[in-house]
Amino acid sequence: MKRKICVVTGSRAEYGVLYPTLKAIASARDLQLQLVVTGMHLSPAFGLTVKEIEADGFPIAGRVKMLVSSAGETDMGKSIAKGVMGLVDCYKRLKPDIVLLIADRFEMLAAAVAAMTVNLPIAHISGGEISEGAMDEQIRHAITKMSHIHFVAIKENAMRVRQMGEEPWRIKTVGGPWMDNIRGFKPLTADQISSRLGIELKPPLLLVTYHPVTLEQDKSDEHIKALFGALAEIDTGEIIFTYPNADAGGMKIIRAIKAFQAKRPNVKAFKNLGRQMYFSLLPHVDMMVGNSSSGILESLGFYLPVVNVGNRQKGRFTTGNIISVPDRKKEILKAIRKAMEPAFRKKIRSMPNPYGRGNTARNITEVLRTVNLGPAILRKKFCTIPMT
Repeated sequence: MKRKICVVTGSRAEYGVLYPTLKAIASARDLQLQLVVTGMHLSPAFGLTVKEIEADGFPIAGRVKMLVSSAGETDMGKSIAKGVMGLVDCYKRLKPDIVLLIADRFEMLAAAVAAMTVNLPIAHISGGEISEGAMDEQIRHAITKMSHIHFVAIKENAMRVRQMGEEPWRIKTVGGPWMDNIRGFKPLTADQISSRLGIELKPPLLLVTYHPVTLEQDKSDEHIKALFGALAEIDTGEIIFTYPNADAGGMKIIRAIKAFQAKRPNVKAFKNLGRQMYFSLLPHVDMMVGNSSSGILESLGFYLPVVNVGNRQKGRFTTGNIISVPDRKKEILKAIRKAMEPAFRKKIRSMPNPYGRGNTARNITEVLRTVNLGPAILRKKFCTIPMT
């Protein structure tokens, strides 16, 4: 009897990170992948990225519509409630042995609450990380406390999960799953990228992804003005925007992107680049700008400078290629110019990558194959760390 692994995905970003793990689970002889698609994947406003999943060849075991909207401040809570109801029914139908979730978005909170209430074991990827500027911080730690197995990227994250009272045997330091995408990836050619995206890859090429800072919504107009004001003063070859997530305030950023693009022929914007295009594009990019987790986690694998704007990723472990600045035009401009300096770019080439060598999917799959899913896994104990 194959062990049924139910994986829930709700956004383009975490699907891209999950991709190697999904492949590993699907190819394991003693595992059965049950892929459940929800959130932005099912929304035309965000590129209907379920089509990318279908094109990758993964059978979809369940589709749960949960997005109410992304404009109102109450819509996220309503979406979570809708998602919990739909996912409970989905789990009841699929009867998985364990649910695998990743990261810290509200779709994952709904998936965790639904699994917990029907007594399903939960395995969680990327616990122990920090992002103090967004409610993702609380969501991630809440999922950690609901989960039974923790796949963390680095030892610092493992210690944070221990500080939350989790038993050591439940915590597995497996490396960063995004590194598997970089290792062995076969990119599109420059000509293929240019043709499909309608761009010339003219340097300096900036890739900009800016998400709502959900704990600072009252300052969003000020923050948007600072970012786009700085970008307007940079002499670049091309600027490529990817749309923000479906968080409260996302539509305001999308409107700003469209207005900025309308005035500048060297600006392109995409709802979703897709996993293959995104990773193919990164070797041609001169820097990443914004506040996405990709800039924090994946950028060093491509030796890219990153200008990390504002507090959304505050507290995260950062590598030396990342320049963090407040949401102020002057500071953003200064950081972009520093990231363009040849000496800074040269220095990045010799920086060690702390996230492993690209074998995380294998590590996760081995645990999913062998972990004891008997009654003991659901009986969590609070493990106190002795005071020193």
